[in-house]
Amino acid sequence: MASGIDPDPKIAPPKPAVGSTAKSTAAPKAAVPPAPKTDAKNTAVPVAKEQNAHPQQQREGSGFLTVLSAAPAWAVSMLVHIVILLSLSLMSNDLPKTEEKRVITSSAPEVQEEFEEFEEIEQDQPEVGEITDAVVVPDASMVEDVQIVSTADDLDAAALSVELTDFSTESAPSSDLLSTVGAIGGQAGGLGGRTGAQRSKLLQAGGGNAQSEAAVEAALKWFINHQLPDGGWSFDMNQCPSCKGACTHSGNPGTSLDRCGATSLALLPFLGRGYTHKEGPYKKQVEAGIGFLAAMSMQGQGKVYGPGGNMYSQGLAGIALSESYAMTKDKRLQVPAQLALNFIVNAQDPIGGGWRYNPRQAGDTSAVGWQLMALKSGHMAYLQVPPITVKKAVEFLNSMQADDGAAYGYDNPGNAPGTTAVGLLCRMYLGWKKDHPALQRGVDRLAKSGPSKDLYTSYYSTQILHHVEGDRWVSWNTKMRDMLVTTQSKAAHEAGSWYDGVETGHGAHVAGRLYCTSLATMILEVYYRHLPIYGASSIDDFKE
Repeated sequence: MASGIDPDPKIAPPKPAVGSTAKSTAAPKAAVPPAPKTDAKNTAVPVAKEQNAHPQQQREGSGFLTVLSAAPAWAVSMLVHIVILLSLSLMSNDLPKTEEKRVITSSAPEVQEEFEEFEEIEQDQPEVGEITDAVVVPDASMVEDVQIVSTADDLDAAALSVELTDFSTESAPSSDLLSTVGAIGGQAGGLGGRTGAQRSKLLQAGGGNAQSEAAVEAALKWFINHQLPDGGWSFDMNQCPSCKGACTHSGNPGTSLDRCGATSLALLPFLGRGYTHKEGPYKKQVEAGIGFLAAMSMQGQGKVYGPGGNMYSQGLAGIALSESYAMTKDKRLQVPAQLALNFIVNAQDPIGGGWRYNPRQAGDTSAVGWQLMALKSGHMAYLQVPPITVKKAVEFLNSMQADDGAAYGYDNPGNAPGTTAVGLLCRMYLGWKKDHPALQRGVDRLAKSGPSKDLYTSYYSTQILHHVEGDRWVSWNTKMRDMLVTTQSKAAHEAGSWYDGVETGHGAHVAGRLYCTSLATMILEVYYRHLPIYGASSIDDFKE
């Protein structure tokens, strides 16, 4: 099947400014009116009749000649030279001027597109019934027999015909604003614990076990079995040929689909487990998914989301593209990832410093969390992140905080659990030390409330407590880990996914089973998904 991805994508040149033209650059020739036509045969040339001069003129002429003849020779010579010089001067002034030929080159000025004028880029929404050149669809039989090993390079994953397009010949747009925050050391920054012996070591040290790892692998199989032929995913399981609605609570049935958000949420657990398009048992499927996002980024010049999506989806896609690039160093992903980050940077509210559903809206803490995580992931991948963007985000968090930064509201100062967890994790990545008083107060409150069925809140809270470690983490981890292992579905087609028992939180009813499964899986990957902030030298660079 043709992948639907342009095999030779080009970054579109900037549109000309309003009112500009694209005419030839050569100077226009002056319009010269044609000379009037004449008929030589019928044109009479008048001949003046000879007349006698007026007597007075004769006398005046005779006097002049008399004076001239009486003048010295040198005076006559001087007069003749003066007359000649004056004549030459008049002749040179009357010569026609030859216009110097000029070549005028012009180009349309670079246009900074205003986000208010952005048109929604219509992404192709695959309808299963309309796909004429269908590809091999991964199904359960292709996945069940896969033996999971640490390297898995010799295993054949279920093949999709969608391949990652080579965008490495393109170059990301540069800007004076886009100077890097600083080089990051370590193995892919904070992502170096996701593979091999390091992953096993971190799993054991952090409190993971065989049951939690088995749950992660079961979830990844569920994602594979629900991948669409074009390489992406959908919240609506009716769109999946191998499911066709067999999974309940699919999310968004019958409404505009956010393919970008669904695909990003499906890919992040694979990356968190250390499975990329270059390593692991699902290389082909991950490549198809990353290729899906990369193509959307190139098509939208950095705007990855389409109909049904928003800046939440953009942040998730920015994380997925940046992490994939950081982990593989695949140059084909550099431009799509950088473009996605550039869009996030330009979508920031220029006044308050936040992000919301649409570009440049007054921000909310929830959307800010995803954008900052995307920028952090890009920073770890050595992509360009403007310091001014980070500084403005800090100002936004300052405007949302309560209790001197121990709690955070949604779009006003407050202390809701979900937004407090988002705000505190952002503060940790932006440079707050482990012993910061407000951070410690906030962590105490989260720990006392304990894990909840709201996976959105638990996703952020689990990361915070894991980074601060200690007794609070041990207690939290035991409850959170065991709850997820217990609530994971074991029934037939839904096996490996989550919904029932964890469906009470933010976004669960809208995005459904895929959303819940993604968050639950990433929570169980917390032991190795990110290296601990405190003690990892690569983290402190990302701050204002």
